[in-house]
Amino acid sequence: MDIKDFSEEELDTFYKKIGTNVKRIRKEKGITQMQLTLAINHNSVGHIAKAELCKYGKHFNLEQLYKIAKIMNVDINDFLSH
Repeated sequence: MDIKDFSEEELDTFYKKIGTNVKRIRKEKGITQMQLTLAINHNSVGHIAKAELCKYGKHFNLEQLYKIAKIMNVDINDFLSH
């Protein structure tokens, strides 16, 4: 197995894609950032806002994506594609 070195830029692009997809689907479903924050039992709407934009090093973790997918009734893969 080859060991790969992943650049910060590559990972940043990956997280931005996820955040963009979460935001797009959330808006399509008519869910506010506050509603999503409460639904996933998170304590900061600011985290959701920053993770959607991939600002200040914030991004969604796997548990958050799982919960968000269940709440929005979508496949978690929808956040990774498009």
